[in-house]
Amino acid sequence: MQSERLRGKWMEDKVMSAEDAALLFKKDMTVGTSGFTPAGYPKAVPLALAKRGEEDEDLNLTIITGASVGDELDGALSRSGVMRRRYPYQTNKYSRGGINDGTIEYSDMHLSHVPQWVNYGFFGDIDIALVEALAIREDGGIIPTTSIGNSNVFVKNAKKVIVEINTSQPMELEGIHDIYTPDNPPNRLPIPLVKPNEKIGSTYIPCDPQKIDAIVFTDIKDKTRPVAPIDETSKKMAGHLIDFLENEVAKNRLPENLLPLQSGVGSVANAVLGGLVDSKFENLYFYSEVLQDSVLDLLDAQKFNFASATSITISPERLGSFYKDIDRYRNKIMLRPQEISNNPEVIRRLGIIAINTAIEADIYGNVNSTHIMGSRMMNGIGGSGDFARNAYLTIFTTQSIAKDGDISSIVPMVSHHDHTEHDVDIIVTEQGIADIRGLSPKERAKVIIEKCVHPQYKDLLKDYYKDALKGKYKHTPHEIGKALSWHKKFLETGSMK
Repeated sequence: MQSERLRGKWMEDKVMSAEDAALLFKKDMTVGTSGFTPAGYPKAVPLALAKRGEEDEDLNLTIITGASVGDELDGALSRSGVMRRRYPYQTNKYSRGGINDGTIEYSDMHLSHVPQWVNYGFFGDIDIALVEALAIREDGGIIPTTSIGNSNVFVKNAKKVIVEINTSQPMELEGIHDIYTPDNPPNRLPIPLVKPNEKIGSTYIPCDPQKIDAIVFTDIKDKTRPVAPIDETSKKMAGHLIDFLENEVAKNRLPENLLPLQSGVGSVANAVLGGLVDSKFENLYFYSEVLQDSVLDLLDAQKFNFASATSITISPERLGSFYKDIDRYRNKIMLRPQEISNNPEVIRRLGIIAINTAIEADIYGNVNSTHIMGSRMMNGIGGSGDFARNAYLTIFTTQSIAKDGDISSIVPMVSHHDHTEHDVDIIVTEQGIADIRGLSPKERAKVIIEKCVHPQYKDLLKDYYKDALKGKYKHTPHEIGKALSWHKKFLETGSMK
C-alpha cells in the first residue's frame, strides 16, 4: 500500500506523525491548504495544530484555502484560537462565529482572484502548503484527491510543503485531474480550453521534492454535507427554470442541448439542478466549481455527457456508492484548479448558464448572497461572482419567504450588495420567474413584484414602489428610510410583516 502511495524511496525519511508535522508551523505563518466545499482538505495535521492551540500556544495563523473545508480544519482551528485570519470562503459555524464576533479577521473574495493574489504576493509569503493527496510521484508530483482548488498555486509558491496521504481516498481517483497553471502577465497566454471535456494539463501537481518537508498518513474521510431532499418548493423553482429554458430554445437563443451549466453549492442549488432529470433536455454539459449529488443523478440519467469542476462534494449518503461505482464515472468527470474552473475567460468563451442562490434580492434586481441583515456574514460570495459577471445567462434562485414567512426574500433594497442589477438576468422563486434582461429599473420592479414575491408581501411591496414613485427622481425610485425599515422591523420584532 505505501509503495503505491509513495513512489520514490527518498520519501520514506519524510514520513512522520501528524503531531511532529504540526511542530513545523510557527507563530504568524501564512498557510495555504487544499480543500474545496468541503472535499480534499487536510485533516490530521490541523487537528494536531488545534491541540497546540488548546494548550494555550499562540500561533496566530493565516489560513487560505480553495473554498470551504471541513470541521477538522476550519472548526478545530477556530475553536482552539489557532486561526486568526481567513481567506477566501467558509461555511463552518465556528469559523463563522469567530468572524462575526471579531476574533477572526476575514476577507470575502471572488474565488478566481485568489490564485493571482498568491502569485503576486498580495498575501505575503506562503510559508507552508498543506495539501491532501492520493500519492506522490517519484519526481515529487502530488496527485490530489477529491478537490484541487488552489493546491497547485500554494505548492508552487510555498517555502515548504506538507502532504497528507489519505488512504480513505480510493486510488481510482487518479487520472481525473487536469492541472493547468497560467503564467503571470505579461507572459500569460489564452487558456486553451474550448470545450468542457477537454484535457489541457497534467494529472498531478508539479512539486520540487526538496520542498516536501513532511508526509503524514491518515484515513480520515471527507466530512461532506448532507443535501435536503427535493421538496415541492424546489420542484416549482425547477419547473419555472425548465419552462424558461425551453422558451429560450424555441426562440433560438439557446441550442437544443443548451449551453454548459453551472450550479452553486447547497441544497437549493442541488435540488433546482436536479429538476433537469425530468426535463426533455439531453446531451448536456456541466462546467462548474462543485460536483454535487444532482450531477451524479444527471449522469446516471444520461442527461449529462460530461461534468467539469474543481471538487467532488457528494453527500455522505451517496459518497460510498460513488466510490463503489467510480469506474463508471471516471471518463465522465474532470477536476481542474479553481483558477480554471472559475476563470472569467473560460466562462465567457463557453457561454455558461450560471445558476446560483440568493439570500435576498431587491425589486431592482440586486442580489445579496453573503450577509444576514447586512452585517452578519453567512458563508461568502464564493464563485457566484465569477460566474454571474461573465456567464451567457445569470440566474439567481431563492425561496420567496424565509423563517416561516416572517421574512420576504424579495425586499425594497438588499441589505448588502454582492451582485448588482448589472449582472443579474433572471430571478426565480417558487412563485415564478422574472426575466429582467434589458428592462429599466421601473420595469424590473414591476415584473419582480408580480412574478417572484410571495402573496403575503406583494401588496406591501407594491405600496412601497407606488410611494417611491412620488419622489423627485424616477429612474430608480426609492424611499431610503422605508427601504431600510424592512430590515429594521425584522431586527426589532422578528418579522417583516
